Amino acid sequence: MATHDIFMPALSSTMTEGKIVEWLKQPGDKVGRGESVLVVESDKADMDVESFQDGYLAAVLMPAGSTAPVGETIGLIVETEAEIADAKAKAPSTAPAAASPAPTPAPAAVQAPAPTPAPTPVPAAPAPVAAAVPPAAPVANGRIVASPRAKKLATQMGVDLSTVRGSGPHGRIQAEDVQQAGGQPISVPRVAEGAAPALSSSAVPAAAAPSAPAGNSFGRPGDTVAFNTLQAAVNRNMEASLAVPCFRVGYTITTDKLDAFSKLVKPKDVTMTALLAKAVAVTLARHPQVNAATTAAGMAYPADVNVAIAVAMEDGGLITPVLRNADRTDLYEMSRQWKDLVKRSRSKQLQPEEYSTGTFTLSNLGMFGVDRFDAILPPGTGAILAVAASRPTVVAGKDGSIAVKQQMQVNLTADHRVIYGADGAAFLKDLAELIEHRPESLAL
Repeated sequence: MATHDIFMPALSSTMTEGKIVEWLKQPGDKVGRGESVLVVESDKADMDVESFQDGYLAAVLMPAGSTAPVGETIGLIVETEAEIADAKAKAPSTAPAAASPAPTPAPAAVQAPAPTPAPTPVPAAPAPVAAAVPPAAPVANGRIVASPRAKKLATQMGVDLSTVRGSGPHGRIQAEDVQQAGGQPISVPRVAEGAAPALSSSAVPAAAAPSAPAGNSFGRPGDTVAFNTLQAAVNRNMEASLAVPCFRVGYTITTDKLDAFSKLVKPKDVTMTALLAKAVAVTLARHPQVNAATTAAGMAYPADVNVAIAVAMEDGGLITPVLRNADRTDLYEMSRQWKDLVKRSRSKQLQPEEYSTGTFTLSNLGMFGVDRFDAILPPGTGAILAVAASRPTVVAGKDGSIAVKQQMQVNLTADHRVIYGADGAAFLKDLAELIEHRPESLAL
């Protein structure tokens, strides 16, 4: 009998364990080489795990919701249907319980990826399986294919998944598909669009409001909520940052010309985030020391300028989608790339290289009207720039004249092993000169 193990894969260089979100195949199902067998939640993404051979899924050793270290055997595949019974009999004792059907008995049932308190005390009872599923909903093995968050959201909103058309890979239903079907505004990760006038106090709650019905991982008073996988990964990174000798240097940048240029390109879907990322990337190309990082072998100078931008996720945690080769990418193309990255980050569909290859990080809290803040250095990089809101400020000119100008505070946090104070100061000075005097060059 030829039995093949299904291992918990390493979906990123930093992944040490993964959570099984959903088994797409059940014991006894035929499996083709390259066909998706299950969905695993790594530290920052949900990814399909494919079979490396043809055969039949004989046993599930770890049920949905379980966490296993990388390399752990989580399932068994045999070559022929006749071998299924023998494989089940020889499987570890956990197999019988795990081999039962997945805990999603009907399309509307919820299989939560992490212990997350929902607005309602108990999820709604599963709806009966419909006699015929409309063609809008993707179906595999008699079950509607949807992300865990989409299933949870559908239960909370009372949306029948069988009526929803999916926009994810292979027609998979995503959370935004459920929101759209339920008539709710599609929520997005809170991406700061800084270097704009500070928002009024009434505007901030409106930006965050759509996330409430989606069921995030934030508890109510008196609750204790376990960290989800993404939050745990962020925690590990932040703790690792404590071992890095950092210094911080700030700069005040006048944004009047940048604001004016932003209004000109906004009709072409160019956001302030894209403008700032482009400005940072162009400046980094002239200051390779600030784009460098410390490694065991010494100072590593990346061949590319990849700007990662911090995005706060609705269900807790942080992810940093990366704009690769940002210094050489056309501004309008970069804006299209950023829009796509944000869309896929909220459905946890980013590939590891799309969130783990940044050489420099941009953290922007301008949308919240923040005056100034310091950012924590992500491991594996040399610097991160914290960008606050642009505000009208009374400024004294060199000739003694007084004027009101839009100004924002930026603070650079840098690894002092590879970047010195003079390096950081020179970088910020050139960044300010570009933003204050030549922002239109960003579109060239």
